[in-house]
Amino acid sequence: MKIIFIGQAPFGGHTLETLLSQGESVTGVITVPDVPSQKQPNPVAQVARKHEIPLLRTRLLKAPEAIDWVRMLQPDLLVLAFVTSFVPAAMLAAARLGGINYHPSLLPAYRGGSAINWAIINGEKKSGVTIHSIDEGVDTGPILLQEAVDIAPDDTVKSLYFDKLFPLGVSMMAEAVRLIRTGKATTVAQDEEKASFQPVITAADTVISWQRPTAELYNLIRGANPHPGATTTFRGGDLMIFDARPAGGSGRAGEIIAITEQYITVATGDGALKILSVRKKGEKKQAAADFIAADQPKISEIFGETAQPGAPR
Repeated sequence: MKIIFIGQAPFGGHTLETLLSQGESVTGVITVPDVPSQKQPNPVAQVARKHEIPLLRTRLLKAPEAIDWVRMLQPDLLVLAFVTSFVPAAMLAAARLGGINYHPSLLPAYRGGSAINWAIINGEKKSGVTIHSIDEGVDTGPILLQEAVDIAPDDTVKSLYFDKLFPLGVSMMAEAVRLIRTGKATTVAQDEEKASFQPVITAADTVISWQRPTAELYNLIRGANPHPGATTTFRGGDLMIFDARPAGGSGRAGEIIAITEQYITVATGDGALKILSVRKKGEKKQAAADFIAADQPKISEIFGETAQPGAPR
């Protein structure tokens, strides 16, 4: 079974290496071009060069040269691992068995490119990995494999992805390819009545409104960590908050009600949050201890007086 592998980032590199170690026949690899500001080389390109697999670099899968390249290689299956470009019908038709895709949610819930963020922001207790066939919709194809994981109370996007969804996804992609190659794969159509779609998250979605309950704000901060960061304001400038914990206390929403050497406690709509790490505009992320030492925040100062409320989807 001839495979064209399409992917990027460490997840794509690990998945490609796993398929090759499983003995799969990868006859072509498509990945994105290098970004000049990137410090690390593209993991997918590295694996392709290591194994001397034909490699195409493109940002748009709908580009005519990309479609022609896939047609020339005459694949049986397209395997997508961390793909942000839509697969055109012409490319999908060039593969005898179509294609499969990794998605980090329990489809049909949380379709779209920011599934992990929105699941945490909305307070979900479970997420998971779905391997599904590709069709003309966004994450709408029939499901081949699906497995759930727990979202821990202190999980962030980073921990949920790298500790749980990343390794699980690599193994499930390999298993899905094996099932297809051996003729044992079966699919189940997605239930459209249970479907939901969330847009790609932006900074406008993660602005903190301190009047909201502690639990909602805690979920918002976790669901925006590490990207795009939950934003508030302090002394007229933007401030991103990355790590926080629920705390006791009360005060005016956004008011600093306690300061130690290690954290700042800020009042919410029904309690408070301990702020553990922040980033000022144009600067690097720093521990709250460093922010406290440098900026000398004071009790009763207010976070977010000019901020507008964000809105979980």
